[in-house]
Amino acid sequence: MVSSCSRSRLAECARRLVLLLLLGSLAACSVTKDFPSLMNMFSDDESDEPRDEYSAYTEDQFAEEAKIALGEERWTKAIQLYEKLEARYPFGPYTTQAQINIAYAYYKNNEPDSALAAVDRFIKLNPAHPNVDYAYYLKGLINYNRGLTFLDRFVPTDPSQRDPGAARLAFRDFEELITKFPDSRYAEDSRKRITALRNNLAMYELHVAEYYMRRGAYLAASRRGAEILRNYQRTPAVPEALEIMEAAYRKLELDDLADDIGRVYAFNYANGVPAEAEGLDYEPALAERVMRSMGFE
Repeated sequence: MVSSCSRSRLAECARRLVLLLLLGSLAACSVTKDFPSLMNMFSDDESDEPRDEYSAYTEDQFAEEAKIALGEERWTKAIQLYEKLEARYPFGPYTTQAQINIAYAYYKNNEPDSALAAVDRFIKLNPAHPNVDYAYYLKGLINYNRGLTFLDRFVPTDPSQRDPGAARLAFRDFEELITKFPDSRYAEDSRKRITALRNNLAMYELHVAEYYMRRGAYLAASRRGAEILRNYQRTPAVPEALEIMEAAYRKLELDDLADDIGRVYAFNYANGVPAEAEGLDYEPALAERVMRSMGFE
């Protein structure tokens, strides 16, 4: 009788348990139906994040759109497209061209540091590429134009009065191109730029020597003149460098040295100063003229 009672209680408990489970399931369905946001709070759905407009682009589409952007001089857009092309298709047929085009777009977008990093990367990854000479040429152009300011692009200025650091780098870059690729299609233009750079660097030294003369720093002026004779022979700055050196030695009462320089000048320019060296009288830059007018030296 006890065992029969126990069995009936167990059966009753089981029925109640099943009923509670059913009620719990119905309640859960009701909550889910009425408050769907509660279910979404902990989901991993990222549908609210901005969609990548290029997610469905093929390699050909990237290459074509980037080429169009480059042709239309939309440099930032071209950079974005070429970088995505390279990231998604690192071994595709357009990747190598994308690497050098990125460097060019950065250069045209006035981002020289990024342009140099991109062109150095191209040279490192593609040392035997048939157009790697262009990469060296582009590297020279980046440094050649690196010192240009917004004003310089519209108002004629004396390039020899800019910071010579970038000019020296450009000189090195163009020389490297000519040394490695003497028959390159870019070699002739590089030689012309090297000549211009040498003249500008020599003139920069001349401006500094003139400044030292005006300040009465005659020893420093003579050393700058000697620098021109050592490193920038056959440039238009040489005759005036000799004149500065002779004048500086006279001021320092080093007449023997001054006489030696005078004889060198007379020997080399017995028939007068070459035409290309005429008109090199020091002309201060606009900023320097303004500073002088305010009483600063």
